[in-house]
Amino acid sequence: MSTAQRNGGDLVVESLAALGASTVFGLPGQHALGTFDALRRSPLEYVGLRVENNAGFAADAYARITGQVAPLLVSTGPGALMTLAALQEAAAASAPVLGISSQVPTAGLGGGRHGYLHELTDQKASFRDVVKSVHTVRTASQIPSALAAAWASALEAPCGPVWLEIPQDVLLAPTSVPPVVSLSAQPRTLAPRAELIAEAVALLDGAERPVILAGGGVVRAGAQAELRALAEKLDAPVATTFGGKGAFPWEHRLSVQSWLEDRYTTDFLEDADVLLVVGSGLGELSSNYHTFRPRGRVVQIEADLGKLESNHPALGIHADARPALHALAAQVAQRPEGDAAKSATELLTRVRDRIAAQGLELEQQVLTAVRSALPDGSPSFWDMTILAYWAWSAFDPRAGAMHTAQGAGGLGYGFPAALGAAAADRTTPVLAVSGDGGAMYSIAELATARQYGLPVTWLIVDDGGYGILREYMTDAFGEATATELARPDFVALAESFGVPAVRTAPERLGDDLAAALAAPGPSVVVLPALLRMFAPTHLADPA
Repeated sequence: MSTAQRNGGDLVVESLAALGASTVFGLPGQHALGTFDALRRSPLEYVGLRVENNAGFAADAYARITGQVAPLLVSTGPGALMTLAALQEAAAASAPVLGISSQVPTAGLGGGRHGYLHELTDQKASFRDVVKSVHTVRTASQIPSALAAAWASALEAPCGPVWLEIPQDVLLAPTSVPPVVSLSAQPRTLAPRAELIAEAVALLDGAERPVILAGGGVVRAGAQAELRALAEKLDAPVATTFGGKGAFPWEHRLSVQSWLEDRYTTDFLEDADVLLVVGSGLGELSSNYHTFRPRGRVVQIEADLGKLESNHPALGIHADARPALHALAAQVAQRPEGDAAKSATELLTRVRDRIAAQGLELEQQVLTAVRSALPDGSPSFWDMTILAYWAWSAFDPRAGAMHTAQGAGGLGYGFPAALGAAAADRTTPVLAVSGDGGAMYSIAELATARQYGLPVTWLIVDDGGYGILREYMTDAFGEATATELARPDFVALAESFGVPAVRTAPERLGDDLAAALAAPGPSVVVLPALLRMFAPTHLADPA
């Protein structure tokens, strides 16, 4: 195609390819057709989902798995607004998603109320409180630079979603701007200040009972090796937040795992004379619903400036986890092995004894079956469902990553996110876990899984309703309201999409799930089961 025939849409896809993108997610709409037409002239692989929010979840997972920016292409108005829940989750999880939306024609920008299709008075205002930055393009020549700025913003620590809008007429108009062949977007490194590292080293070296709490920032920074080196050098036990699962080896002698909703773990963290918190804001879930009250000093390493000391006074170090942990590991003194491993083992024994006394054998059987069936290197994506809440505390992700929607807490994440991860690596089976309520949010994506042949096995735990809300309401009010759901025959429904499906039982789950994961392409495993949560400990008087 000659240069004269190119348009603004070509500049979009050329810029994305020049920045390093290989896969884009999205769903077309009338105003965005210039971009989607240009895709067929581009080397970019397009994965189209059936609902914009699900496309956002898929892009989120792709970004988490690869550490790269995941472009998300949608249309104006309703299409753009449908991505907000997914972008909120990406923001909470620091996933670098680049949302690229069309806009009404340039003449309609500025709230003039010209009555264009999909017109909003100020579309970008809907995104300002959700994403890191908002960018608006008004001419074709602005497209490459605006995309490079948005790309760098998405990758700069803390990573997160960004939003860019391009009017319909700019996307469609022929352009004389030469094809984009080179484009750079280098995010700044967020390194720690030397004097803060020196102070942290002094505190840690002087501590008698140092403990480390590792959050999702460790995982996003790829700082697992640095964390392990520091923990072993300090001989310090390590707990991980739910978002930080995989930051530290589950069975390591210093691991206290991720039982953050257990009061014994809360007590253990409180008892540290120096608690190093890395990549966590110590929010609601990471602090056992804000019952955590540290008695010693806290050192907090956090890339998100707004989270630094937002819940507890600390020596705050505004830095990305990897360079900060590297600096600490290089400077702290080597300690001999002491009682840290013993204290970690004793803590886990107390936690397990508490769980064992609650008659929750079915739940533990199901989670054990899932772990045994899932290959060690396979990632898993969990919706907001009771089995996922168990997994937050009790699941060992091994070499595979475990991702959930616990950042924003919306339903419907698991299956479309797993599709995004599978698009990143089609040679590795991926597991998605949902309840029947959450599954209905993303059931249309069975068509996507089938169309692209993505190797995702979807485990649907069918308890006939919103199971966790049923428990919450029954505990609080004596009975539940609006939690019971009519639902389809999930096996028959999956098969109607051409996706193999099986109905299983707890005693067969391990074998059925392993067989589904080993088969090529998508599959569905339905487990009818009424699971219960372990008893909360944050409601008791912490004194």
